[in-house]
Amino acid sequence: MQDAYYSPLVVQTAVDLANTLRPIKGEDALETVEQLRDFLDDHPAAEPPSSAANQGTGPRQLTRADLAEVRALRETVREVLERANADADEAAALINDGLRRSRATPVLRHEDDRWWTEVTSDSVRCSAHLAATTLSALASVIATLGPARLGVCAGPTCRATFVDLSRNGSKQYCTRTCAHRASVAAYRSRRSPR
Repeated sequence: MQDAYYSPLVVQTAVDLANTLRPIKGEDALETVEQLRDFLDDHPAAEPPSSAANQGTGPRQLTRADLAEVRALRETVREVLERANADADEAAALINDGLRRSRATPVLRHEDDRWWTEVTSDSVRCSAHLAATTLSALASVIATLGPARLGVCAGPTCRATFVDLSRNGSKQYCTRTCAHRASVAAYRSRRSPR
């Protein structure tokens, strides 16, 4: 029996949110309200179900306050992804605190003969909904697969985060590109004259 439910789409939203900040490269893809709007447009799981954008009543009204709240959430999500493998208790504390602040509430859902709980927020703030969905998805991965499934890319010039949902749970790199770079570097190191 599965202890928790996580949607791979929401898990990917959490990873993508954390990876809007690339500390080694000094890149930040969440510096403006427009960038936040683009992120939300690209991640439908991040939208509150009752948002104006989903009801077709016009564009979502985002403010600098929304941006600041989502950026603060990004720090929490990133910290959970970075710490879970080394300090699962600290990651759990970060998740629990973030869920409390977002006023997260579990809701029982039923679809196609399947029951599950989904965590939502009763707040209309996009950051609260994003916190409830992403943090609960990460909590579910930890509860179901273990904290070692959350991590940071092993590439020496990359600090991107990832969640390993694979069967064998051996992921070390954020993408195949980083894995390939590491493989090529190791090969060249072995082949070079000493």
